Amino acid sequence: MCGRYALHSNPDVVALQFGLESLPDFAPRYNIAPTAEVLIVKRDGAALARWGLVPRWSKDASIGAKLTNARAETLGEKHSFRDAYHRRRCLIPANGFYEWKRQGALRQPYYVHPAGGELFAFAGLWDTWRDIESCTIVTTEANGTLRSIHERMPVIIAAEHYAGWLHGEEGLLRPAPAGAIRCHPMRSQVQKSIFD
Repeated sequence: MCGRYALHSNPDVVALQFGLESLPDFAPRYNIAPTAEVLIVKRDGAALARWGLVPRWSKDASIGAKLTNARAETLGEKHSFRDAYHRRRCLIPANGFYEWKRQGALRQPYYVHPAGGELFAFAGLWDTWRDIESCTIVTTEANGTLRSIHERMPVIIAAEHYAGWLHGEEGLLRPAPAGAIRCHPMRSQVQKSIFD
């Protein structure tokens, strides 16, 4: 699961990494929470979307709060994600994400970031419902580095597979190599979305 993440790189760095000519305005944020407006990269360029997928067949937008993550193992089966998985994939730029390790009654937050480089690209799906564009982060089982903290993690798409993911390539929904990420404990205030 991915419940919080960060994107604070200079827009020029983001544009360069993702081969974009232009970006919509986005503010650097260190604690992005579900339902926030986030930057996504689609086949035709970058856009802003609400984090929490609202499928086009939804009766109302409230379903998005429950669809912030999509399990890689069931994308092709779940009605909520199946169509977007086959037709509307995106990349979600991030500098890192947060996961919480349970320690008895306490939960210790950890910040997970690239071991080399500045940005991740999470595998994502997007959809449009009325005038709302929304997205979800695809998750998979945790790799060896993260497994002692949490059992799930976002699917991280390597730069050489960006175009492949966006154009429907299969076989990319797996944990990142253990050496690709680093984890550091954080203050508990990260659980509050106002910690931005």
